[in-house]
Parts: sequence; structure tokens; C-alpha cells
Amino acid sequence: MSVNTSPISAGQALDALAAGFAAQAAGQMTASWMLHGRPGIGKTDIVQKLAAQTGSRLFDLRLTTIEPQDLRGLPFYDHDTRRTVWYRPEDLPDDPDAPAILFLDELTAASPMLQPTVYGLLQERRVGPHHLPDSAFILAAGNAVEDGAVAYEMGTALSDRLIHLSVRAEAADWLARYAVPQGVHPAVTAFIRTRPDLLETTEDALRKGQMIACTPRSWARVSTILHTVQDKVLRDILIAGTLGEAAAAEFILIVDDIATTVQATEMLAAKPADRIALYPASLHGLTALVYALVTLADKDTIDAVIDVMAEVRNLSAQRPEPAFATLPLGELCTYGFELLIDKALGDGLQEAFRTSRSYAAYATERQEAGLV
Repeated sequence: MSVNTSPISAGQALDALAAGFAAQAAGQMTASWMLHGRPGIGKTDIVQKLAAQTGSRLFDLRLTTIEPQDLRGLPFYDHDTRRTVWYRPEDLPDDPDAPAILFLDELTAASPMLQPTVYGLLQERRVGPHHLPDSAFILAAGNAVEDGAVAYEMGTALSDRLIHLSVRAEAADWLARYAVPQGVHPAVTAFIRTRPDLLETTEDALRKGQMIACTPRSWARVSTILHTVQDKVLRDILIAGTLGEAAAAEFILIVDDIATTVQATEMLAAKPADRIALYPASLHGLTALVYALVTLADKDTIDAVIDVMAEVRNLSAQRPEPAFATLPLGELCTYGFELLIDKALGDGLQEAFRTSRSYAAYATERQEAGLV
């Protein structure tokens, strides 16, 4: 059974959930939500970001690992009333004054025996005698049968209790809202910007009968490998085991080029006259440099980062290599500044742009060209 709603990016899903959370907090709407998406696409990361963004305690229940009695609690016989009393499980929110998110992960993989218990949580906000406080936001997630994951078809009785969000991998969204803030290795970000089709390849892998596919989660793991494994042979083996042979072979080709040509730290420390010679002469290299500069930007380096970023647009006039004449230098410079400004606003570094001569010259050129 297909999820017949418009697919959205992870960032849009987070925005939608944040709006739903705010509406519930204001007493305007109470609903239960469902994130659909292929494995590794970032559903759990969305929930964790929502919890951090709203200051909520996260109750993370993996439904494949629990039984119905785990939600209902422990029965106890009250001899005075001659009734069975159920002790509330600690896995459910119970503080009416504290914001909380109840995350029912792997809902579609949960045993059918558990689903009736989950129905009460999703629709009536209770299980047995235990009622959830109004401050609890209920959110579920799961994969579909066609995703190659262990899953059951969701029946109409369950699906009707939910607002459904279908999440897909989108390279621009992943780069701006995950990779850059998380400091993903610049080789990964540069590669995905030029090969966005390889961010998520689950459907293609399933069609070919292959076990390993590229996903946002696997690319984050590759970033960790690049940061931690120094031996090239071992590094390449691990990358192939994470991405699959074909994607890994293409990615590995650019990694060494980036490693030898991208010298972001050295450029920030160099004198302005010496920096020009340090710019890489390839699209992958320059793209990786842009991401590296954004990652390195802080209160001590922001001025130098702006200077180095602004110079990208002028490289064809200052470097003799023919490659620079064919590269989209202006576009790359603008893209880099968009990322850098976004980070500066989040970190309180925006004053550096107001006082930077390099940025003023860049902004003036764009205005005179009618690009603002």
C-alpha cells in the first residue's frame, strides 16, 4: 500500500512537525504524526532535532523490541479494593508540566499483536489506565514493505489515526540542514553537491538485488571514516563496505585529489598575496574548499574566511590554468556565501559581513550586475 501524499525533504518534515508541536502547545490542535521513508534517510535525526529545538524530553520506543505488556505496565493486586492495579511504565511521559515527545519508532515493523495497544496511544492518547499528559507530542516512524525492510502493511484503522509525512532524500536540503551544521567531511559534501543522485540509491540497489546502498546515514558514516582512518587501503575497504563498490569507486577517485589540493587551514593563516596559489584547480576541490571554509568559520577566523570565499569569483583572472575559465566560480562563491551567512546568523557572527571590505566588494559587483 503506497503512501499517497506529496514527498517532502527532511528539512520540510522538521518544519511541519515543529508547526504541529507549536499548535499543540497552544491548545489549537492535537494529533499523532507518522514519518515514512526509506532506511537511513534521517527519520530518527528529524525527531532528535525536534526534541532539541523544542526543549522536549525524548521517549524513544523501538516497537520491534517490546511487548504489549511493556506499554501497559506491571499488574499488582490491591487486596483492599480487591482489584488489579497497573503500575505505569517509565517509558511513557507523565509530567504534565514538561514538554515531551513520545517517539514510536519502527511502527510498521512492530508485531501485529502490539498494534491494538499502539492504537490507544495514537488515537486516545492512553494505554490501559495510563493517560498521556497534554504536553506529550506523539510521533511514529517506519519503513514500507517495498523499501526492502522488515515491515507489515499498515491497515486503515491505524493509518486513519495519523498525519502522514513522506520523507525523501534531497541533496540540497541534506547539505544545508545536516551536512554543514554537523561538520560532515568536505570531500563528502563536495561529492554530493556534484552527484546529488548518489545521496540515496536504495531503489536502484533493490532493483539490482544489491545489499548495500547509499543513504544519508551511510554518507555520514563515510565522513567519520575519513576523519578517523588514516591508512588508505583500509579506508577504501571501509568506504566500499558502506556505499557499495560502484559508488565507492567513484567517490574514492576524488578523495585523494581533495586531500592534496584543499588546504583551507593553511589558506586562512597565509598572507593575502600567498593565498591565490593555494586554491585548488578543480570543481571538486573548490567545492570541498567552500564547505571546509564554512566548517572552520568561528569568531577568530570569520574575517579570513570571508576574504578567501570572496576571492573564488576572481580566480580565472588571477590564475593561468585553463580550468578556471570553465568553472562556475561566481555561482560557487555565491553558494558559499549563502551557507556562510546562514552559519554566521546562527552563531552571532553577522557583524563580520558588515565590516568586511571583501564582502562589500562582492555585494557591490552583484548589485551592479543586477543579481540582487
